[in-house]
Amino acid sequence: MKKTILLLLLVPLLFASDIKTEQKIYGLIIHTLLPQKTEIKVWSDSKSLQNVFRLIKGVKCVENPENADFLLLSKKKNIKTKGIKFATNIKLLEAEKESIIGGFFWQKGRPNILFLRKNLKKHNITLPESMQEYIEDEL
Repeated sequence: MKKTILLLLLVPLLFASDIKTEQKIYGLIIHTLLPQKTEIKVWSDSKSLQNVFRLIKGVKCVENPENADFLLLSKKKNIKTKGIKFATNIKLLEAEKESIIGGFFWQKGRPNILFLRKNLKKHNITLPESMQEYIEDEL
């Protein structure tokens, strides 16, 4: 009984920790990709991820993807926009590798960040030295 109560108390803390980790990672990614912007407009097809973005400084969630500087996609979408597209899973990144600049997803309980070199070049984006290790030529 004590173990069950302890587990019920710890699960929300672990989940909160993952959300804070996601916020930090997405904040770093967004501000690195768009360093010249003081307010970055973000759109996501996931309501739970919109909640993650709401707490990132300098980020504003928008309803229309055409108004977004940064789009976070969880599902395959035919969105024609000038905004930077980012995936939340490797399958979507592989399927849309011509238009998506990179991805952030969890694998085996660990965060994975990946950028595609040719799409960074298309958007004239140079990542800082600290993020060079996440750039890939091919999937």
